[in-house]
Amino acid sequence: MRKNTNSTASTARRKPAGKLPKRGSPQQKSKAIKLELPKEVLLTMHEHMVKARVLEERLIKLYRTGDAFFWIGGAGEEAFGVPLGMLTHVGEGPEFDCLHLHYRATPTLIALGMPMIDSIRLQMNRATDPSTGGRNFCNHYCYPKWNVMPVGSPIEVQYGMAIGTGVVQRRLHKQGKKGITIVTGGDAGSAEGDFASSLIWASRPGNELPMLITVQNNRVGISTDYASQHGEKNVADRGKAFGIRTSVVDGNDAIETYLALKAEMDYIRKTGKPVVMEFKVSRLYGHSSATGANREKGDDCIELLQRKMIDAKMITSQKCQELYKTLDDESKRISDEVRHEAAPTPESIWENIYKDNENADWRKF
Repeated sequence: MRKNTNSTASTARRKPAGKLPKRGSPQQKSKAIKLELPKEVLLTMHEHMVKARVLEERLIKLYRTGDAFFWIGGAGEEAFGVPLGMLTHVGEGPEFDCLHLHYRATPTLIALGMPMIDSIRLQMNRATDPSTGGRNFCNHYCYPKWNVMPVGSPIEVQYGMAIGTGVVQRRLHKQGKKGITIVTGGDAGSAEGDFASSLIWASRPGNELPMLITVQNNRVGISTDYASQHGEKNVADRGKAFGIRTSVVDGNDAIETYLALKAEMDYIRKTGKPVVMEFKVSRLYGHSSATGANREKGDDCIELLQRKMIDAKMITSQKCQELYKTLDDESKRISDEVRHEAAPTPESIWENIYKDNENADWRKF
């Protein structure tokens, strides 16, 4: 089991991810350290993480200026979401990985290749939104071309839905295919029966499913403290009762998370058996706009990664700040563009419900 190092260092005011606190002595700065991933992987991961954070902060601003009705997102979960997206075998159809995500998945979608404009169109409920045609909440994505199943608002129903693709992929594993089912959710949602159902179905002896079942534990469900609801030490421990392989990871450490995810995803592809992984993460802007979307206490995974990369002489503080500003300027420009796009019309109510826009009007069945 991996060491749980989730701390709660206080950061009272929001600090852009590109601005780092002062480090130690000049002697410490001059000594480069060696990191466990190639420079190219780390630079890509860092850029995706900053882009996801900039996007979430832009979505919050759009809500506050009255350009959107609601915000909920994954600020603080970039060190989990980005590595997950980078390690996914992307494609359409069950021979590729199938993703059943929840509403904090923006970092994963960025790593898969989603442009910021797609998320902003969804946030502003524009007809040009490719996920829902402007009909759903922000961060409720759907990308058939990447096997990203529709994100639903009912809490944790994705754990039950993921069983279906898991069953299909089990059959394909017998044919040598290596696609796996990935399902993500939060610690509070693990109290739902859907979570228990996924553990039962994934672990039946002789019929195990190739599923990566993850829980991102930020230790609070809306406003309810984790410790007041969970008797188990770790949510992942619940998998042990079903004979499922489990691990607990510091989800604020992007490098540890990448390596842990790779190891467990490789295990699932090789054996066809499930894994339950728990990631200790931060919730940096609260539950949603319903709780104010203000900066809260917690470790910032982007700052933690930047410090390591600066110490390893892979990047400079100035480059971090420049990257943040470039992406923030881009997000503002895109928002100004989308603001002039049309909202969905009443006549389009039956569109964007089924794949390839198949008829959904019950009067025409």
